[in-house]
Amino acid sequence: MNKTISLLLSYFATLVLLAACGGGGGSGVVVAPPTPPPTDWQPGVFLDESTYALRCATPGNSVNIFTASCPAVADVQGTALDENNFLRSWSNRTYLWYDEIDDVDPGGEPDPLAYFALLKTTQLSPTGAPKDKFHFTQDSQAYCQLSQGGVSAGYGAAWAILEASPPNREILVAYTEPNSPATANGVLRGARVLEIDGAAVSDGDAGVLNAGLFPSALNESHDFTIRDPDGTVRIITLVSQQITNAMVQNTQVINTPTGDVGYMTFNYHRAPAEAELIDAINTLQGVDDLVLDIRYNGGGFLDIASQLAYMIAGPALTAGQTFEVVQFNDKNPAINPITGQDIEPVLFHDETLGFSVAAGQALPTLNLSRVFVLTGGGTCSASEAVMNGLRGVGVDVIQIGSTTCGKPYGFYAQENCGTTYFTIQFRGVNAANYGDYTDGFSPAAVDDDEAQVLGCAVADDFSQQLGNPAENRLEVALAFRDGQGCIAPAAVAPGQLGKPALALQGKDGVVYRSLFDSNRIMRRP
Repeated sequence: MNKTISLLLSYFATLVLLAACGGGGGSGVVVAPPTPPPTDWQPGVFLDESTYALRCATPGNSVNIFTASCPAVADVQGTALDENNFLRSWSNRTYLWYDEIDDVDPGGEPDPLAYFALLKTTQLSPTGAPKDKFHFTQDSQAYCQLSQGGVSAGYGAAWAILEASPPNREILVAYTEPNSPATANGVLRGARVLEIDGAAVSDGDAGVLNAGLFPSALNESHDFTIRDPDGTVRIITLVSQQITNAMVQNTQVINTPTGDVGYMTFNYHRAPAEAELIDAINTLQGVDDLVLDIRYNGGGFLDIASQLAYMIAGPALTAGQTFEVVQFNDKNPAINPITGQDIEPVLFHDETLGFSVAAGQALPTLNLSRVFVLTGGGTCSASEAVMNGLRGVGVDVIQIGSTTCGKPYGFYAQENCGTTYFTIQFRGVNAANYGDYTDGFSPAAVDDDEAQVLGCAVADDFSQQLGNPAENRLEVALAFRDGQGCIAPAAVAPGQLGKPALALQGKDGVVYRSLFDSNRIMRRP
């Protein structure tokens, strides 16, 4: 495999493994600390991270990431050693597996980002995978823009990479954003990318492909040869621009002989999702069942997940109930090490929280005792928390799709010197004290109240648009609801679950998600 595309896809795999997030809040301007004492390294000795906070090798980049405008925060001239010492002390105090970090000399690595990469466990999970797959950083301005505004640069096409290796690389469109260059060019879910700027996707230069798929700046122009779902091959030019992502799409009521079924595609747990989910739930009032499509939703704010779960189930099942309890390291059994407050369960939020709607307004509800969820390998973190939280209070969750990514962990975003750091600080459990789904939730014939969820294994179907009742996963969900069990989708060739027109052989594909959109992040008070 070409090294560049290999690294890119390894990066994708890390992104979709898990996510769950929690939200914004703000503490105003932070006052720079006094000059710290000498920073000679003493193994096992940790000064409070406030000693080194906002002492920056390049001052002037620190911002308040919890306010939409990302105002500047006062910082002072410091060194890379100061930044490393901050990360070392902060990790030792808050990291879930702090006692598994090798205490590495902070003076031995001049790059704080590289030093941060060392501040995590190297142990493996029972299945042999890295125990910590979710350790990352993000530019603070980029984090603020994504988390608060739902805006990113690109074409408005979500790429699904079905095969990464030449000579059979395969890239399709998973979905598109409204009012984007992709939709302006008539690009639909299921379109196959054949060439980018003259490089064949199947075996062409990975550098050219990466540059075209993921432009690094606005107003970049790239030529794409695509095969539309109807078989038409054409060349289009896509010019990158700021994309406002839709948190919710395809909201509709499907009329069936056995009742009305609501459907919505929910892709992002960002701040604008609060308003968009409220609009969707209002649209679906009176439905007998709900199909929640979160196959591409990698996570986001945990509080958004709690709001959605409440809006699905309503007060009868959730009033006063725990949505999720966060458990920190053994240094912090009762006190939240980030907020300094007593650890309290995250309840099912029945009001708006000020993400994108004024706080304190009652949320609408569907009052359903079950929900059908369409899942994939990119269903992570906060999305998994919706499933786990509802199951914890007795709501029947029916899973249609493939195994989720398995991320019961989360963190609070931590800004320092223009970089926002994310280190695993807690794991979440539901009201039934379950949260051990590190290998994901999987559809099964019998629900075991743990990682096996009643439902049907169904591959992604790129031959139909999301929300089309003929799309494999939605088709099976509707049939299961109607008492037919796990049917084989219509027009499926023997031995595969994808529509034969695209010969997908049951592949889910990897759909890119930003680091913010693939994690569980908590709100600060």
